[in-house]
Amino acid sequence: MNRQFKSKRKQKIHGIAAALAILLWPSISQAHLVNTGLGPFYDGLSHFTMSPDDLLSALALALLAGLSGARAGRNVLFLLPPIWLLGGLFGLRMEQEVSLPLFSILSFLVAGALVALDRRLPLLLISALTCCFGFLHGFLNGSAMAQAGGGFLALFGISVAVFLLVALVAALVVSLKAQWARITVRVAGSWITAIGLLMLGWTFRGVS
Repeated sequence: MNRQFKSKRKQKIHGIAAALAILLWPSISQAHLVNTGLGPFYDGLSHFTMSPDDLLSALALALLAGLSGARAGRNVLFLLPPIWLLGGLFGLRMEQEVSLPLFSILSFLVAGALVALDRRLPLLLISALTCCFGFLHGFLNGSAMAQAGGGFLALFGISVAVFLLVALVAALVVSLKAQWARITVRVAGSWITAIGLLMLGWTFRGVS
């Protein structure tokens, strides 16, 4: 009976993960600023929620930090948003939009794989990954917004969205004590990795 219950629970988790993968899969990839009509701050916040690669990268880092403990969670929480903003400010200085889909996809693919493996990483390594991935996505956001007329307030809106996502997700994962709950987080990481692999395949297909 207990084995059947666990099997049904795993099937339900995989079903939810598959549904999320379908919902997050972009039919058209657009890096330009979303215009909400509420001002640049909310445009930036909406841009983050509508950009699967940015969202998945921040989500994977939040899950990884949560699995590594409260200290790692706080480190990523207070490091990722300002690094993201800093990268965006550098991106705003670009005269043309910079597109690096391969590196953007690899960022959340690697982070998702580390979540799936559930290995407690050194704080220094987590911080290094946070800085690299945060600066990369911020830089790409900034270069796109420079062409779309966005500015500091839009980048600040993205940084606030990143802060809120990491705060909520990392805190939730840190609070999980049951083994099945950590397995659920690892399943989420495996699906983020799977989405990354699919997007990589699609990217190389477009190149060929």
